[in-house]
Amino acid sequence: MAGSLADGTPLAPPPGARAGAWRALEEHRRRIERVRVAELFAGDPGRFERLSFEVAGLLVDLSKHRVTDETLELLTALARAAGVEALRDAMFAGAPINLSEGRAVMHVALRNRSARPMLVDGQDVMPQVRAVLEQMRRFSDAVRAGEWRGFTGERVTDVVNIGIGGSHLGPQMAVRALRPYADGPRVRFVSNVDGAAIHDALRDLDPATTLFLIASKTFTTLETMTNARTARAWLVAALGDEAAVARHFVALSTDLEAVSAFGIDPANAFAFWDWVGGRYSLWSAIGLPVALAVGFERFEDLLEGAHAVDEHFRSAPLARNVPVLMGLLNVWYGNFFGAETWAVLPYDESLALLPAYLQQASMESNGKRVTREGEPVTWHTGPIVWGQPGTDGQHAFFQLLHQGTRLVPADFLVAARPQHPLTEHHDILVANFLAQTEALMTGRTPAEARARLAATGAGGATADAERLERLAAAKSFPGDRPTTSIVLPQLTPRALGSLLALYEHAIFTQGAVWDVNSFDQMGVELGKELAAALVDEVRRGVPDEGAHDASTSGLLAAIGRMRGLTGGS
Repeated sequence: MAGSLADGTPLAPPPGARAGAWRALEEHRRRIERVRVAELFAGDPGRFERLSFEVAGLLVDLSKHRVTDETLELLTALARAAGVEALRDAMFAGAPINLSEGRAVMHVALRNRSARPMLVDGQDVMPQVRAVLEQMRRFSDAVRAGEWRGFTGERVTDVVNIGIGGSHLGPQMAVRALRPYADGPRVRFVSNVDGAAIHDALRDLDPATTLFLIASKTFTTLETMTNARTARAWLVAALGDEAAVARHFVALSTDLEAVSAFGIDPANAFAFWDWVGGRYSLWSAIGLPVALAVGFERFEDLLEGAHAVDEHFRSAPLARNVPVLMGLLNVWYGNFFGAETWAVLPYDESLALLPAYLQQASMESNGKRVTREGEPVTWHTGPIVWGQPGTDGQHAFFQLLHQGTRLVPADFLVAARPQHPLTEHHDILVANFLAQTEALMTGRTPAEARARLAATGAGGATADAERLERLAAAKSFPGDRPTTSIVLPQLTPRALGSLLALYEHAIFTQGAVWDVNSFDQMGVELGKELAAALVDEVRRGVPDEGAHDASTSGLLAAIGRMRGLTGGS
């Protein structure tokens, strides 16, 4: 392996059983790296049928990737050598696969729609899960029906969810995605501690008709609780009584003492558990804003869709396991072709927040530099995830995808049927979805560009040969840019659940191959600790002597002067 990590550590294959499979893939990549995907299609009429898969009603096409049957055999051999199956089975069995925190990873239990027990520490957690789901059902039904009333007797018209990270991104993305089904109170979200966020969220709301959901497992998250206290003060100032808090705030938390101290009735606290990581918590009580917006029955449809993919992931052989194959393809490009990023491109405005959601799901899970046993890695781990909806992206960054010097694997997503009556618009959208993946694969050679220029007269009748060659070079595309196409029949709650579970398990597969713990996020702790220590200094505008490096101290002092806290200009 050529190259090095950011700290200069030379890249090397993983040790142990994976090393042989890794080297076999390196050799294979050298043999096929100049084979064009279009040629593979030309020599194999059944390629699409063999490399496209249906799972939980979704069509996943992997045929436009730089792979042969041998590639996939070698990748699945790597997955076996990495123990993907064993780790998967351990997760479903409730083993503490989050080694650094000694916790089980059981978000799959939250959407378990079978009668099968799900064990953590030898105890079936399904009774707890069902109890919280029933609590969510009763509460969301009461709010939506107008039976839950605010302090002054008004029904709830608006809901503000205050959380951050996984307590924010998942429900916000799902509420946006399921807007066509929204028939309950309006739901908005606040996460950023920037005061502009909570100020903007509150300024056009009526306190008498607003319900707040405070999402924090410990009820101590700095950003969340700062926003929650601001919302509380706003409500009490308007309604004139501290008792109003109990009718306008509910908690998604397990710390009942802290919840009660805030003024929330503990009966209105919705529990979730240590074996549910934040970025996997949409399926828990954290999904309450989804149930409020679209109804609990549709929230259950979301769970059903995810469960269908869970069952596929749990039982399908590796060679036909769709999330496993999706995860392995990211390993293929990141570790054997040097790809640094992964683009997620939904051709659906309702999925506008999906790239941000998957940023956290992937980058917080697999952005790691030590193995599950704490040893330094000598191979690249998680890619940088980014994207935005088509066709906006086509007119922003697709130039780089087509003609740039970097390889960017991309996922394209579209629904066959729209959720709106404007079918003419949707036909154009789907045509663009199809055209872009085809163009990225086929490209255009200089000879083809010259022929097109000649046919259209685009080069001008008097154009000299030198100018035509420049134009032909500018209009040529290398092609062979890998894409996954995912087609949903329609963006329903069930389809959304299936889609999200598909990505969760693909990310799980990558983490298993890279031998990292995909279920902690220790890298965010230092910044939080430093921020907590800096707050007092920011308020004074003066750095503590010797507490920081020269840059941080200088910036802090400059900000203090700009805020008029200290002298100088």
